[in-house]
Amino acid sequence: MRLFDWLIQALRSHGELALFLSLALGYALGKLRVGSFKVGPVLGCLIAGVLVGQLDIPVSRDLKYAFFLLFLFAIGYKTGPQFFSGLKSSGLPQTGLTVFLCGTGLGTAWLVATLFGFDVGTAAGLVAGGLTESATVGTAGDAIARLTLDPAVRDQLVSNVAVAFAVTYLVGLVTAVWVLSVLGPKLMRVDLAAECRQLEERMGTVSTEPGVLSAYSQHGVRAYRVTADIAGNTVRQLEEAFGGERVFVERIRQADVVKESAAGLVLQAGDTVALAGRRHLLLGSTNPLAAHEVDDAELLDIPVVVVDMTLANRSIAGRPLREVARTLGEHSRGVFLRQVTRNGQPLPLTLETVLERGDVLTVAGAKTHVERVAPGIGYAEWPTAATDMVTVGIAVVVGGLIGLPAIRVAALEIGLSLAVGVLVGGLVAGWLRSVNRRFGRIPEPALWLFDSVGLNAFLALVGISAGPDFVRGLQESGLPLVLAGVLVCGVPHIATILVGRYLLKMHPGILLGVCAGAGTSAPGLAAVQEVARSTIPTLGYGVSYAVGNVLLALWGTVIVLLMAG
Repeated sequence: MRLFDWLIQALRSHGELALFLSLALGYALGKLRVGSFKVGPVLGCLIAGVLVGQLDIPVSRDLKYAFFLLFLFAIGYKTGPQFFSGLKSSGLPQTGLTVFLCGTGLGTAWLVATLFGFDVGTAAGLVAGGLTESATVGTAGDAIARLTLDPAVRDQLVSNVAVAFAVTYLVGLVTAVWVLSVLGPKLMRVDLAAECRQLEERMGTVSTEPGVLSAYSQHGVRAYRVTADIAGNTVRQLEEAFGGERVFVERIRQADVVKESAAGLVLQAGDTVALAGRRHLLLGSTNPLAAHEVDDAELLDIPVVVVDMTLANRSIAGRPLREVARTLGEHSRGVFLRQVTRNGQPLPLTLETVLERGDVLTVAGAKTHVERVAPGIGYAEWPTAATDMVTVGIAVVVGGLIGLPAIRVAALEIGLSLAVGVLVGGLVAGWLRSVNRRFGRIPEPALWLFDSVGLNAFLALVGISAGPDFVRGLQESGLPLVLAGVLVCGVPHIATILVGRYLLKMHPGILLGVCAGAGTSAPGLAAVQEVARSTIPTLGYGVSYAVGNVLLALWGTVIVLLMAG
């Protein structure tokens, strides 16, 4: 018993230990599954914080919001390129649907909160949880802190945000997954898998095998002996024998000497060439040397790299891969595209897939070739562990300072707020990074730390501070919150599906991806892709996710103004 008392006292005296205990428990809880549903670290860390908070542990507000600002910067940085591209004409339909879904969600939350008699804090938590946007918790808490109220009342409202968020976040996750993957296709009266398969065929997808959407990733390098009927041709002529397909001579062994390839080099009988290209081309009937493959370890010992490149070149942004390949021309010689991701989600890899600024292209090839093509795409992300903390610090400070000015109307302060200012700073930093990849580099592991740990540490601290009031609040408002969460999530998604399908005539797979992105629901996107047996829904996810993140973060401030007003 003495040990237990000592442990409690230690956690009360050292809140940082309570935080890391909550993170450990939260990430462990996040791994639990109930059927196909995974708890996830967001809900896990909030619940863990609430449990640890039952020990009545004091929490530093400054520490809590320092983590939150890191998270806001991270989501702004990740979505900046897609957010600004979404404001252009090419992204207007998806942006418009995103604004519609987010606006309908805000209106539904305000109406439901008013009808149910929820206070400001509960209404803000309802918006955050029902629309599964964790950033709303922080912006709402910041807005509540600026209300002219008794400190004890403000603290209670902030606690109510956490209670409502914890209940409705789980409800929102389940509702979004069900509406998007089950109800959505029924409302549109379509076979989602068939619709996506037809679009893939129109876009030029080579294979319909699940999980294999393009032969771009199926490339290799093989050695072949030059025969008498090929002798006398140049390297260029051998490559042209493949009918315009991307097959290249990387190296040549002549007279037992290994040489680098040159377009005008004349081939001789008995030479050995290293051909690079898609495997089905090298092994197929179009290869005049297919029957003469040899094993030549020295010839095939080519330094090959796999590098991520973020698209920053305006001249190829907004164009399909087919045109991009023609535009890059000779510069793309010997370089093969393995994957394209947008906001961390892989896109279907077809010749008709349209690239946007900020997309990450994973390319493979000899190091010299990759270095040659990099300027035409943007900037190669050569492996490094260094983070440009100068950019991070300046973006957070400048963005925060921009968000601070506010005007007072009665008991309300109206302005962007510190939190939203930092989000804007992240958006600008991410966009500038897409323009000049030498600016503001943050490696993926560091960005994950800012994003995941920043958010979950903030939510753990919110849970710790709300712990003593959590059980009481849940008992008082549990059932009404469950119903409210279903409405706030379900109504805007259903309305957007109907508008997008029957008014805008949008492809059902892309439309459901837009809804998943606008509601910032990665589980919803995963569920849609599983039903569709395709990554086509990802084409609607990028822009809507970027715009939805910003709008839903703003809604934390807006709902407080609406309810307090």
